[in-house]
Amino acid sequence: MEEFYDVETGGVLRLELRSVDGRDFTLLRQFGYRSDDYHEPFIVPADLATFDTDFASVPDLFTWLVPRSGDFLPAAVLHDALISSHGYLGPRVDRHEADRIFRIAMIGLGTGRVRAWLMFAAVTMRTMWVSDRLLKRAQLVALLGTVAVIGTLATLDFFDLIAVVPWMGDRRWWVELLHGALFAVLIPSAVALSWGRCWRAGVVVGVTLALLLHVTAALLVLYAVYLGVERLVSGPADARGVRVRDTAEAE
Repeated sequence: MEEFYDVETGGVLRLELRSVDGRDFTLLRQFGYRSDDYHEPFIVPADLATFDTDFASVPDLFTWLVPRSGDFLPAAVLHDALISSHGYLGPRVDRHEADRIFRIAMIGLGTGRVRAWLMFAAVTMRTMWVSDRLLKRAQLVALLGTVAVIGTLATLDFFDLIAVVPWMGDRRWWVELLHGALFAVLIPSAVALSWGRCWRAGVVVGVTLALLLHVTAALLVLYAVYLGVERLVSGPADARGVRVRDTAEAE
């Protein structure tokens, strides 16, 4: 049975955290996670020197779709521990396996399967990007680039600004829209096969990006405007996003 539990009592999980700086947190009470795939449990110790967590590492741009905390929070803290060098006690796993455990643990906590797979795909992207294998990064860039380029061309073709995408053509608008949606699934899925054992995550990443390409582009523009206005009003921020001028005035 997949379950989180309190190490001290053996009972129901008690997730106790202390804020480090409002963004990162450390555990005040250790907890464990039992997996059907391992004989030993995973134990996350309560030790500031071991590791800290930022919950779900979701970019600000996408928190409307996936928040940083929720019913999946214990799984997010566990995942942060599993991918740290000395953040837990128990079976040693690599990042890909840590990502898989993250997905299973989220579903076990009651997280919706769509959200769980979206978050699993997101951490898989991170795993591929930090990999020491150049091929992994190239596969990630190839998928994202393919979706961005073809999605842009299909959009321009839909509005009859160009005529280069064969499945769009000169058809009724709703037919072009259906064709666009169909190939927004087929093409990313085909490219995602290059991800090998991570192909499922690649399909989720590619299809989601293709279907939300225009929403993402609009949010990028709005977010850039917000950042520009914030900088004018509040001054520059440091690497953590803290507005240094306001911080200095408050001291």
